Amino acid sequence: MKFKKVGNSRHAPYFGQVISAPPVSEPTIPYFSSLDEYARLFQTGLPILMYHKLGQRPPKVRLKGLYVGKALFAKQLAELRASCFVTPEMRTAIKSSSGNSSRQILLTFDDGFQNVLEHGLEPLAKNGFRAIQFLVANLLGKSNEWEQRDGEVAERLMDIGQVRDWLAAGHEIGSHTLTHPWLTRLPIDHAREEIVASKKFLEDVFGRSVDHFCYPYGDWNEAVYDLVREAGYRTAVTTEFGVNGLDARSLALKRITARYPSRNWKTLTIWLKRLLIRGRPNQYADGSGR
Repeated sequence: MKFKKVGNSRHAPYFGQVISAPPVSEPTIPYFSSLDEYARLFQTGLPILMYHKLGQRPPKVRLKGLYVGKALFAKQLAELRASCFVTPEMRTAIKSSSGNSSRQILLTFDDGFQNVLEHGLEPLAKNGFRAIQFLVANLLGKSNEWEQRDGEVAERLMDIGQVRDWLAAGHEIGSHTLTHPWLTRLPIDHAREEIVASKKFLEDVFGRSVDHFCYPYGDWNEAVYDLVREAGYRTAVTTEFGVNGLDARSLALKRITARYPSRNWKTLTIWLKRLLIRGRPNQYADGSGR
């Protein structure tokens, strides 16, 4: 997997500081499945995990990696809690991040899928964690239309009442535009409307400030960055791989995809090593082995 680096560091503001520690190489697996590969990297900056959908995959799903099984999600959270990680509010983490000596981590969910509410609230509460859902404002209570256009299986999105349940449980929301477009492919005025109107709609409906943004598809450039800044967002997340340290741009934060362990040749050696150490591969309660 290749990771695309977008933008540069000429924009302020910055947040966080990198702790004094020896250089840490990036994990050999470019996604988060277990803390084993990531424990050292997570000490060097603020990690932000990226999730989409929770629960068992329906038949004929095309984007299998966007699903994390219930048992695997619970296991990931339990590992983080056992290692003393905490999940502050997003604005607090940005202000107070100091390398990552305080073991902060942010849990983000893109799109606002109903299965996150169904399968996520209990394990999040059990581990004392909070998370943020980035909502597609014009599609609340509908489905993943942007994915279905490419042949993906339909999945329900949270409606207004369910988003209120999410907020009542102590979690956060952010904007993921009005319709989930590729922002860099839109005329500038259309892109501005997606960014600005989604913020206003969510604020009006839910009666709270919406300060955090997520670029659909991780698609952004400097012009889109400026639109997000002008709209008044305090943070924005990308799909660029990494943790966030001294040089992090608050409107171009890096994230790490959370997913099930792949069985491709690149990770087979690591998986076999863990198998020998632990005696057998993990088998999750949903029967998926993932």
